Amino acid sequence: MKDFFTTSLYKYLVQVLLIAGLTLTGIKYYHSSTISNSPTHIVFIENSWDEALKQAALQKKYIFVDAYAIWCGPCKMLKMQTFTDDKAAAFYNSNFINVAIDMEKGRGPELARQWQLRAYPTLIIFDSKGKPVLGTVGFIKADELIRFGKEALKK
Repeated sequence: MKDFFTTSLYKYLVQVLLIAGLTLTGIKYYHSSTISNSPTHIVFIENSWDEALKQAALQKKYIFVDAYAIWCGPCKMLKMQTFTDDKAAAFYNSNFINVAIDMEKGRGPELARQWQLRAYPTLIIFDSKGKPVLGTVGFIKADELIRFGKEALKK
């Protein structure tokens, strides 16, 4: 057994395993770097209406607001199902400034009164100046969310 570690077969096996390990690591790195360039979820600004308004003015885009409460079951379903849909993510990330606002924290209660919100989740699309264009209440599926966004962009 002692002679095995000094043989050319042992050295050859070590080289093959080393090359295979490096190759597989490179493939994994390349694969993950090409996938991560486009998010698979809607990217939201968190709890900053002012930042959303600023970005909308700079980028000349409408604002998509997810008005939610942390205790709200349908709000959690939107986050887990609808907002993680690849097609919905691609559409909203390219066409809107997306902002998620907890309506019970920070400026949330003030905005809820201003926007006259009565239930959660409430999804609202505003123009780049902060004027409401279209809204809906409750859970919706990804294809419905895309239709909702397309309808707002026509106004």
